[in-house]
Amino acid sequence: MPDTQIQPSDVLLHGSVLVLLQYDVCEAIKLDRLQELIAARPMGHPTLKHPAPGYVRYQRSPVVVPLEPLVLESGERLAGEIKYYDYGVVSVVFQLAFADGWNKLIGLASRWVWDVDFAAQATELVRASLQRAAPALVKPYAEWLSEDYLIFHVREISGSPTVTELIQRSGSQIAQVVRGDTGQLAESECNEVLQSRISYYANDLAVIGWNAAFLFDTATGAETAIQLLEYANSQLLEFRHYDDLLTKELDRVYQLLDKGTGLLARWRLAKSATELHTVLLDVSELTEHADNAIKFLSDMFSARLYRLAAAKVGVPDYKDLVTRKVHTAEELYRFMVDQFNQSRAFMMELTVVIILVIELVYMFQGKLF
Repeated sequence: MPDTQIQPSDVLLHGSVLVLLQYDVCEAIKLDRLQELIAARPMGHPTLKHPAPGYVRYQRSPVVVPLEPLVLESGERLAGEIKYYDYGVVSVVFQLAFADGWNKLIGLASRWVWDVDFAAQATELVRASLQRAAPALVKPYAEWLSEDYLIFHVREISGSPTVTELIQRSGSQIAQVVRGDTGQLAESECNEVLQSRISYYANDLAVIGWNAAFLFDTATGAETAIQLLEYANSQLLEFRHYDDLLTKELDRVYQLLDKGTGLLARWRLAKSATELHTVLLDVSELTEHADNAIKFLSDMFSARLYRLAAAKVGVPDYKDLVTRKVHTAEELYRFMVDQFNQSRAFMMELTVVIILVIELVYMFQGKLF
C-alpha cells in the first residue's frame, strides 16, 4: 500500500509574521491629549472567536498610529503601526505577509529571531513619532527599556488539518518555528515547546514560547491572542522598570545606612525615608495601573491564554522580584522611621534635661545672691 502521508515540503502555509517591539518611554501618556496632537485612533476591543456574555476590554484603549514601512537589508518590506498605552509603554508592530512551506518559515524564524536587530532599526522611527507626541508624555525617560517578540500567524494550511492532525504531522516544525532553530530538535524539546499550547476549537492553536509564538487561526480568531501577547510583553516591560527603580532606590538607602547610625545620621534619615515612601507609593500605583489596564469579564479562555502568555514571557517572575523588593523597602522604611523617632525622642529628652539644668542653675543663683 503506497504511503499517503503528507510531507512537510508538500504543505503550503498562508499567513503573516508579526514583529512586536515595545519601549518603556515615560511614566504615563495622556491619551486624550495625544489624540489632539496627532492623527490617531483608539484601538477597538478584540473580537472574540466564541460567543460569550463576557469580553476582553481595556480600561483605556491604546491609541494607534500608522508607521512608515520598515525595509530590511534583505529587501523585505514590513508594514507597521505604533500603539501608545496610557501607562507609558509604546508598542510597535511590523507585519510581513507569508505564503510558502514549513522550511521557508523555519528559515525565516531562525533569521529573524537571531540575526535581525529589529529594535535598532525601529528606534529612530519611534523617536520621530515621540517628538510629535512629546506634550502628551508624562515624565519622559532618558533611557528606554525594550522588549521584542515574534508572532508567526498561519491562517491557512493546505489540507485544512485539525489541531490533532497538525500536531501529529508538523509538531516538530512548529517547535522549530517557536525556538527559531533550523536544526532537528530532540523529541523531549519538541514536547517541551508543545506543552505550552492552548486551543478553543478543534481547528485553532496557539503555541507560546518565551520569545516567539505560533498561531494557527483565522485573522479574526487570532486577534485576541495577538493583543494578549502584546499586553503580556508590555507588563513584563513595566515590571522590569519597577525592578530597576527599586534596585536603585534600595542601593541609595543602603549607602546612606552604611555611613553610620549616629545621632546626626539618624536625624538625616527622615528625608530619605520620605523619598523611599514616595517611591513605594509610585510603584504601588503604577503596578495597580498596569495590572488593571485590561479586564477579563466572564471570558475564561482569554484569561487562561493570558496567564499562559504571561508565564512564558516571565511576567510572574519579575512581579515576584518587585514584590520582594517592595517588602524589603517597606521594612527599611519602618527601620528608618524608628531610628528617626528614637533620635527625635532623645533630642526632646535632652532638651528637657538642659532646660531643667538651666532652671536649677538660675534657682541656685537666686538663693546664693
